[in-house]
This record gives sequence, structure tokens and C-alpha cells, in this order.
Amino acid sequence: MKKLLVSVLLLLVALVGYILFKTFTFSSKQLEVALVEKIDVPASATAHLQEALRLKTISFEDPAKFDSSQFSLFNAFLKTTYPLADSLLEHRVFNGFSHLYKWKGSHTELKPMVLMGHIDVVPIASPEKWTVEPFEGQIKDGKIWGRGTIDDKFSVVGIMEAVELLLAEGFQPKRTLYLAFGHDEEVGGELGAKTIASFLKNQGIEAEYVLDEGYAITQGLVPGVDRDVAMIGVAEKGSTTIEFTVDMEGGHSSQPAKETAIDVLAGAVAKLKAEPLPASISDAMQGFIEQLGPEMGFINKMAFANRKLFSSLIVTTYENASNAGNALVRTTTAPTIFEAGIKENVIPTTARALVNFRIIPGQTAEEVLKHAIEVIDDNRVKARFYGFNSNPSPVSPTDSQGYEWINRSIKQIFEDTHTAPNLVIGATDARHFSLISKHVYRFVPYHVNEDNINTFHGIDEHILLEDYANAIRFYRQLIINSN
Repeated sequence: MKKLLVSVLLLLVALVGYILFKTFTFSSKQLEVALVEKIDVPASATAHLQEALRLKTISFEDPAKFDSSQFSLFNAFLKTTYPLADSLLEHRVFNGFSHLYKWKGSHTELKPMVLMGHIDVVPIASPEKWTVEPFEGQIKDGKIWGRGTIDDKFSVVGIMEAVELLLAEGFQPKRTLYLAFGHDEEVGGELGAKTIASFLKNQGIEAEYVLDEGYAITQGLVPGVDRDVAMIGVAEKGSTTIEFTVDMEGGHSSQPAKETAIDVLAGAVAKLKAEPLPASISDAMQGFIEQLGPEMGFINKMAFANRKLFSSLIVTTYENASNAGNALVRTTTAPTIFEAGIKENVIPTTARALVNFRIIPGQTAEEVLKHAIEVIDDNRVKARFYGFNSNPSPVSPTDSQGYEWINRSIKQIFEDTHTAPNLVIGATDARHFSLISKHVYRFVPYHVNEDNINTFHGIDEHILLEDYANAIRFYRQLIINSN
């Protein structure tokens, strides 16, 4: 017994030693670069963003509501506001309103780079709750307000401002630069980004890297890290919606059956919520742990340094930390529509629900459908895919030249900022561009914090004017670094 106890003690000592060794050798991997001198951004740049925000380029789920006149005005805005880009760059328009600019490089043997954004915005769900006019582009409190400031006219106008500045400076890129601006990202990007990506594919284009919208620079949103953290999305979750229907006998509400269509469907949806797909640390999250773990306090650093030992603890922590944390480690289940009934005293014969799943890398839409059918386990409930569906994107590497340029440019413009790869939990147009590159990244150069994080697709969307100026500086610096 004594020998057994000694052996157990020695094993424990060895395990503790191993954990501590891994912790203390888990050193910082942050790129160290100096800030560059801030260039002056012309005052006209702010007026240009205001003008873009005033155009109601709204994507509706119902195509009949599409207002082509507003998108035509945006076409004209690009042409008149950026005369150098309009006259010196090749320019194609796809399906009337999506744009592809080509700035030909002097070294055509180099793979091109692609900068992306989208012109369209989501509708205003509750205009009465806004404290400003959503499409006025108002400036107050050092911020610019309106639909599209965050998502995503900020990127489109910021990129165009940076290109126009470089053209005015006489800059000649060695590497060809493409600017791709879709007009239907908010409804799937089929007519915009997907069409542009297919065109480039057919032209035999293989891009060095692609940069689209995605995560931003977070402030106070990463537990255990005091500095700002710029998240560079290396993958995005898939999205699939499943329609569930039940068809049963109805009748008068005075004589209800033991189960009605509503009862059966409500029970099915409750089962789905109670039994989600299992959580895990995806490949996209591994890079986040590797880059930010060394910058955290001892306990978090120890867990991340020994993540094979503490993987269950890490996953559980993320699951319970917040809704966003849970979304990073699992395929989420979100009932979004439930329909049944026509009158208060009539038991409906049918009930219908739509449930949206956001799929982590490593799982597929087909697996989600199979899981849903198995969990519900009731042949009265019919399930089928509905509407816009996509699998998770491939995971882009962090050891690529494109990632390094993005990383470097962030640190040259934004002081005291850590960087880390991460998984984007929403859908972007970037997924279409895996056709032409294995190096597809998602990042927008503005700060996200408790003040504005809920304005994304929400009420009182806004950004700091200084963030907008720094975005122009970032895109300019990125183009220079990439050459």
C-alpha cells in the first residue's frame, strides 16, 4: 500500500510539474511592430460616408420590395465620389449593382489581393426606437450614426477612400488589387459576391489572400485580457434553417384532443433546444487560444497551455460564459418563427416552425438535419431544409503571408492592441471566395465594446469618427504592406 501511495504521489508531482512547465513556457506570440505615422485623412471622407449612409440600399427577404433606384444612386455615388478610381481602374458591374474594380499591378506574376465589402444593409425593424434618423448619417458626440456605419458601408467607403488617396499619391502596386463590393450580402450574396467570385475563378485568378468584413477590435470583451483585442476571422460558421411541420386533426377548442398540432410541434422544438449538438474546440478556435492564452492571467494561461488536459473545462467555461461564448464552441439552435392557428376557438390542423442552426467547422448541414430528426423522434413532425443554407467555411491558415500583412497593419495603426484568429459566428460574403483562395480572412478596423455591440443589425448603429479615419489608414497601410 505504501509503495502504491508513493507511486501515486510521484505521478501527481510529475503531472503538476508537466502542467507548470507547459504554463511557464507558454510565451507570447504577439507580433512586435512600431506604429506608423498617422497620415492626414481629408475632411471630405466623412462627408462621403454620410452621403453613402443616406442611400437606402436595403436588402429585403421579399425581392418585390427591392428598390433599384437607391442602388442606382449608389452606383452614381461611386463614380462621382472617386474619380481617380473610376478613370484609372478597370471596373465591372455585375447584375446591375455589384462592383469589381481591378488595379493592375506592375508584377503580374504575383498573386493578387482582394478587399471586400457590401453595399446593402438590413431593414429598420423599429424606427421609433432610434434616437437619430437611421438614414441621415448624423454626426454627434464624436460619432457617425446610421444604418451601415458598422455593417458595412464603413468598409466599402473606407476602402475606396484609401485607394483614392494612394492614386492621388501616385502609388503603383506591384501586386494586382481587386475591390469586390456585393449588393445582396444580407440575403445570401448569390447575385453579388458569388457571381464575382465565379467570374474571377473562370478568369483563372488565384488570390494571395482575401479580406472581408468580420470581427473587429474588441474592448473589454475578452475575459482575462486587459488590452484591446483585434479578432481576425479565419473561418465562419455555416447556417442552415430547417422547417418543421405537423399536420393533424383540428376541431373546436371546447373539445381539445390530448395532443394538437401545436402541442406536438412545441414539444419537438423544446427537445431541440434541450439537446443541442455537442460542443467542441474547433480548429478556428485553436489559434485564438494559442495567440491570446499567453497574455492572460495565470489560471486561464495554465488551462490554455494545457488544453488537451483541460479541454472539457475550457468548453464548459465558454458554454456558460455568454451567448457569444457558447456560439464559439457549438452549433447553436435558434427557433425563429412559429406559426399556427387562425382563430382563438379553433384548434389548428397545422403548425409550422423555422429553426436556424449556426454550424461550427467540423459539422455539416446534413448532420444537423439528421441530429434534429433523431432528437425529435416523432414521425408526425416533418423536417426539411428551408431557404438560404451553407456549410461552415474552410479554416484559413495563420502562417500565411496574407495573415501576416493583416496582422502587421493592425498593429501599425492601432496602439496597444493584441491580435488573434477566431471563428466568425455570422455569415459573410467571404465564404464565396474560397473558390479563388485558401487564405480568406474577416476583419473590420473599428472598435466594438458594450456601447455599440448591440447596434449591429439593431438600434442606433454608430461608430467613432476616429475609428473611421483609422480604417482608411488601415486599408491604405495594408495595401502598401502587401506590396
